[in-house]
Amino acid sequence: MTYSIFNLAMAGQQAAQGQQQQSPVYFWGVMIIMMVIFYMLMIRPQQRKEKERRAMIDNIKSGDKVVFSGGIIGIVSNIKEQTFVIKIADNVKIDVGRNAVTQVLEKGDSIEEDSSK
Repeated sequence: MTYSIFNLAMAGQQAAQGQQQQSPVYFWGVMIIMMVIFYMLMIRPQQRKEKERRAMIDNIKSGDKVVFSGGIIGIVSNIKEQTFVIKIADNVKIDVGRNAVTQVLEKGDSIEEDSSK
């Protein structure tokens, strides 16, 4: 039994030696193509979406109705460097981080569901 396994291993080695080796240029060419495809399908759309989100946050002004990631809906009453002061009810104001904004609501708009989840 061991003799036949040894013969099979030797035959496999001889077959591998008989095959022509691929060029390293071929390997790097395939890797570069895969990286370009990965960039175009994954990284670039995410960067574009983040750029749009930052522009939305930068364009928020006092009086805008906003939705936050925790589900809080309120009206911006004051804008600070890193936070927004949000009025959520009569005589109730809270500070919320700028990065928590998910949506700015126009008059008559309702909350949009995020379809990427």
